[in-house]
Amino acid sequence: MAKEKPNMNVVFVGHVDAGKSTCVGRLLYDAGLVSEQEMKKLKEEAVKYGKVGFEFAYVMDKIKEERERGVTIDLMYKKIMTKKWQITIIDAPGHRDFVKNMITGASQADAAFLVIAAPSGVQPQTTEHLWLLRTMGVKNIGVAINKMDAAKYSEEIFNKVKEEVGKLLKGVGVNPETTPFIACAGLLGENVVKKSDKMPWYKGPTILEQFDLFPAPEVPTNLAMRMPVQDVYEITGIGTVPVGKIETGIMKQGMKVIVLPGRTGKGVAGEVKTIEAHHETLPEAQAGDNVGINIRGVGKKDIARGDVICDAAKPIPIVEEFIATITVINHPSVLAKGYTPVFHIHTAQVPCQFAELIAQIDPRSGETIKESPDFLKNGDTARVRIKPQGNVCLETQKENPYMSRFAVRDAGQTVAAGMCTEIVKKK
Repeated sequence: MAKEKPNMNVVFVGHVDAGKSTCVGRLLYDAGLVSEQEMKKLKEEAVKYGKVGFEFAYVMDKIKEERERGVTIDLMYKKIMTKKWQITIIDAPGHRDFVKNMITGASQADAAFLVIAAPSGVQPQTTEHLWLLRTMGVKNIGVAINKMDAAKYSEEIFNKVKEEVGKLLKGVGVNPETTPFIACAGLLGENVVKKSDKMPWYKGPTILEQFDLFPAPEVPTNLAMRMPVQDVYEITGIGTVPVGKIETGIMKQGMKVIVLPGRTGKGVAGEVKTIEAHHETLPEAQAGDNVGINIRGVGKKDIARGDVICDAAKPIPIVEEFIATITVINHPSVLAKGYTPVFHIHTAQVPCQFAELIAQIDPRSGETIKESPDFLKNGDTARVRIKPQGNVCLETQKENPYMSRFAVRDAGQTVAAGMCTEIVKKK
């Protein structure tokens, strides 16, 4: 058996009607991963629902309800082979109510495509999507300027959108000069897999080619093993199967593990019985791999989404309180002490209280601008003390950056994003 190509997780994000799912569906179809028959069936279904032109989006949007509404709700995973990688594509919802799934998607990504529709350009949520990608540690971002067919393949429109997006990228600390901008049309397959002859002025790569141009993801196998649980399934003949991405370290068959915080908040110990990825049983898996595992001694009642499976010898701390650096992205008014929104930490969701606003800081230099500010407003970066209102596992940026990031959400929006710098462990 040939050595598997290394895996790279790529998330597609963008505003609800930017054509993300269509780009991804077209990519899979043109790469030969969706049969003519299946495509024909999807096309008929699209017509039936009065959604002509949605057939490519349906490739990813498998859920019936999504088909009727024409929006992506859950994360979908699909594999595609390029010259260098085995790419796992994560199609993340752009719809407001579904940003929490998108956060989970972005936190698993090595690279991202921000899909923007050429005719409509930058949307209010585009900034939020970029902030999330940055906070979640996605350093490699490509911009797909889609629906070029609707913009009559105009170079002028492409450049205008490129400039708008460039300003936003600068604002989140990404250099637009080194960021790839791809002129494409998902529905017609222009510059998705096949090079387009409609835009002779465009000299850059297709979306498929860009995958191989992204730098290799760092594989943090030197850190302690951590696997945040994304879902838990009951599989006949096997039992309880938690599924998720190994964020750091190496998981081996027979390894002693502990599930934290677990239902009781004290953790549940077990031993890795089997590790499976893409229907193959593996002796071990490492950081970056999306796996399903079965743990001896851990049943359905012991484990849930948001728990972290760790090396028993190096457990992740359950935190009493923590200090973090946050940036306020999108708060309707101002953020003050006592505010208790929901924190999305790896796959966990826990209400946490802002116990103290320690200092407002300059995000570029880290210097203190103001000690103990009364409140924070959009665009402010600050050091804050946070008190979780439930059990949550978290590490510091220094110990394990992959397990230190979080997003703060309230009333359907991402209010802030940040990373943990110090923790006080639970007794």
